[in-house]
Amino acid sequence: MLSLALAGGMVIGATLLGGSSKVSDVSAGYDKFRQVLNRIERDYVDSVSTAELVDYSISKMLEKLDPHTAYLTAEEAVAARSQLESGFDGIGVEFNIQNDTVYVVTPLFGGPSEEIGIQSGDRILSVDGSPLSGPGATNTRVFKMLRGKRGTKVKLEIARNGAKKPIMFEVTRNRIPTYSVDAAYMAGKDVGYIKVTRFSESTYDEFKKALGMLKEKGMNRLILDLRGNPGGYMEKAVNMADEFIAGDKLLVYTKGKRAGMDKESRAHIAGIFEEGPIVVLVDEGSASASEILAGALQDQDRALVIGRRTFGKGLVQMPLKLDDNSELRLTVSRYYTPSGRSIQKPYEMGHSEEYGKDLSNRYDSGEFFHADSIHLNKKLRYTTVGGREVFGGGGIMPDVFVPRDSSRNSNYLFELRGKNILRDFALKYAALNQQGLLKKPFESFFSDFQVNEPMLKEIVRESEKQGIVFHEKEYQKSKAQIQLEIKALIGRYVWGRQRKDGLSNEIYQIINPSDPVFQVALRQFGNAAALEKGKFGQMRLK
Repeated sequence: MLSLALAGGMVIGATLLGGSSKVSDVSAGYDKFRQVLNRIERDYVDSVSTAELVDYSISKMLEKLDPHTAYLTAEEAVAARSQLESGFDGIGVEFNIQNDTVYVVTPLFGGPSEEIGIQSGDRILSVDGSPLSGPGATNTRVFKMLRGKRGTKVKLEIARNGAKKPIMFEVTRNRIPTYSVDAAYMAGKDVGYIKVTRFSESTYDEFKKALGMLKEKGMNRLILDLRGNPGGYMEKAVNMADEFIAGDKLLVYTKGKRAGMDKESRAHIAGIFEEGPIVVLVDEGSASASEILAGALQDQDRALVIGRRTFGKGLVQMPLKLDDNSELRLTVSRYYTPSGRSIQKPYEMGHSEEYGKDLSNRYDSGEFFHADSIHLNKKLRYTTVGGREVFGGGGIMPDVFVPRDSSRNSNYLFELRGKNILRDFALKYAALNQQGLLKKPFESFFSDFQVNEPMLKEIVRESEKQGIVFHEKEYQKSKAQIQLEIKALIGRYVWGRQRKDGLSNEIYQIINPSDPVFQVALRQFGNAAALEKGKFGQMRLK
């Protein structure tokens, strides 16, 4: 049945592409594959899994195509889709695995775990009698054991600091909302800041709510942060662009082999923020839907783009569900910005390994640190609606380049992050001091709280227990960053849990004042205002 399903899919695809010769070629290819598979099943000396061979064959076949066409098993497809859904069924905890132990970072607000009293810092020892701690404690296993159909019950054995014996909880699984707008707050008298981490089912609704809330607070200028956003649903990015762009202006279009894949999206609604300067923050981690949004705003001269060149993922995948619930994500078209730029960076068919090295090659070439290390293809020259010059060739090039800041980085800091030393310390500190900290508002914590020397010494001691060798020079280089991250995490764990909107404002309110890209954005609103009014001659971007 699986072979027939594969054959049917191939023949249907060939028919859609047109031409009897193509149908014949596909049929001949399928017949060869079927013969080989049948011979293996009948005559091969050892027992083998035919299903595994089929999965492997499909995956290897797709390696000959572009880097983003992919095959997902049924389990992988479910996991991938869940990343873009507005929620999932489970017990509702954010967890962390350290030393083969599953720690509760925080119970999610309004979830069943919070309702029955599970706390930050609790250790999950077993689930329905099956041990969860030990070498088998992996993210996949934790998800599999804790998630489940809403209404089902699960028994957790919890170890808690201060409790002499493990505590047993019975949790009834429920729908747990997930969020993609990570922050929305006033960063100045009339400056709003919104951080979008992905484009999921609920992103547009979350974004509209955040944008409306900031306007009510007096926002006249906006910083939209898309750094590190890997993309998601295209239509959510298009809808967001429509909130900024008036009239029926072009936002994005696609072109494919078949006419049905050629589509364009235009502005068509009265948006919430069609007037007022906008700055968009991007970097090499901004991809796909992030690039669609940034490209639309840049080409329509609606926003000033600041940061570094984006990833360059402009291929459109159509998800095709197969009969066994596995999924083929087939590239069917390309994205183009309103000026005609292809977002997709160059690639060679069948060379996905080299394609995967692009970001490391860009790092090695110095592109992340020096604007003049970026080699623009002068043949791919385009103009915005107002006549400004922009370039194609892959990704969105910012109007204002800001290099990556590595002044506080060190291997010592990377090791602290890698073993979750900073996160775990902040979690424990928050749990022990929460009542005292909450006696004052977050604003007092923001202005007055300092991560002091005794706290830093405790972090060093804990890191040495985890096998991290102390390096004085590297420690001094990263000391200010360590203090900053600890403070931001404590703020999140203490005041973030009091929030009911899914936002993590506290982290960004503490981190952003020390972020060079954010600081450049605040200084560039004069240029963003001139851009919005079409006064390009008044812009001073160098």
